[in-house]
Amino acid sequence: MRIRREVDRDHGEESQNSGSGSAVGPAEHRREGKEVSRAHRHHPGAGRRRHRGGRRRPRVRPAPGGWCLNNAGILTDGGHSALVDTAATERRARQLRRAALARAPRPPRALVNTHFHGDHTYGNFVFPEALTIGHERTRAMVRAAGMHMAGLWPDVCWGAIEITPPELTFRLGPAAHTTDDTIVWLPEQGVLFTGDLVMNGVTPFCVMGSVSGSLRALEQLRPARRHGRTRSRAGRRPRAPRRQRDLPALDPAAGQGGRGGRGDPPDLARTTDLGPFADLLDAERLLPDLHRGYAEEQGLPEGSPLDVGALCAEMTAYHGRPPECLA
Repeated sequence: MRIRREVDRDHGEESQNSGSGSAVGPAEHRREGKEVSRAHRHHPGAGRRRHRGGRRRPRVRPAPGGWCLNNAGILTDGGHSALVDTAATERRARQLRRAALARAPRPPRALVNTHFHGDHTYGNFVFPEALTIGHERTRAMVRAAGMHMAGLWPDVCWGAIEITPPELTFRLGPAAHTTDDTIVWLPEQGVLFTGDLVMNGVTPFCVMGSVSGSLRALEQLRPARRHGRTRSRAGRRPRAPRRQRDLPALDPAAGQGGRGGRGDPPDLARTTDLGPFADLLDAERLLPDLHRGYAEEQGLPEGSPLDVGALCAEMTAYHGRPPECLA
């Protein structure tokens, strides 16, 4: 693995970047004097605790996710803090900053971006004190994407976002949700931040990564899942086996379609029986996911760029309306 601290040459100096995220209803996990606080969307049951044998255990009931909602995290220890991911809007980012400062007297010293999407990186600028860390492609893709995600939903109040890419980067990992996925694993606390490799009640989205790579990435999470107290970012034990069966069209059916067996992606999306997964949010994501699966079956290397703009337009037409943004 290669790690380096990079200079933001657009400004002619080293970036002092940081991040924040949706901090409504944080849930806390304490063990041996250390605290992990996961910020998530507000839900009536979120943040409540139950006691078993004198131990505090997290009891998290996150509300359903959706477009531009994510989980961010605050890690605290000895008066210091660090962050995992940010939020889509300036308002949510500043909420996380207040939450972080309420848990440690000094601003966070480090921020890890799990991938380049704006709902995980747009808030980076809110913490200029922190060292921002991410995959080397995260740095490049944050800069290349700019405010593209915000342009998909022009009516959202994004705030005065300043694009701030990671400055300390590493090289590791194949394509999955994207080509720059990173996880944060805290074995002592049994906490696993998966970015968007695992989602809570939401249709997976791997058009910018790989269907096959996503399944392999979940297999790689199995050692963490075996850890007795592992919690996913949704506050539950990760459920990789269920996720592998999720959206059955994406693996065997996409292969059949890609070889001409079941029509083009729109036809397959309309005719596929999702069974127990039909209630997942944002089912319109199935269509671009199928395009990715078809491309891989036809020999396109995993993670190769697709025309995301055209696929989003096709997804909107298939859905009958633009996807709902909850930022």
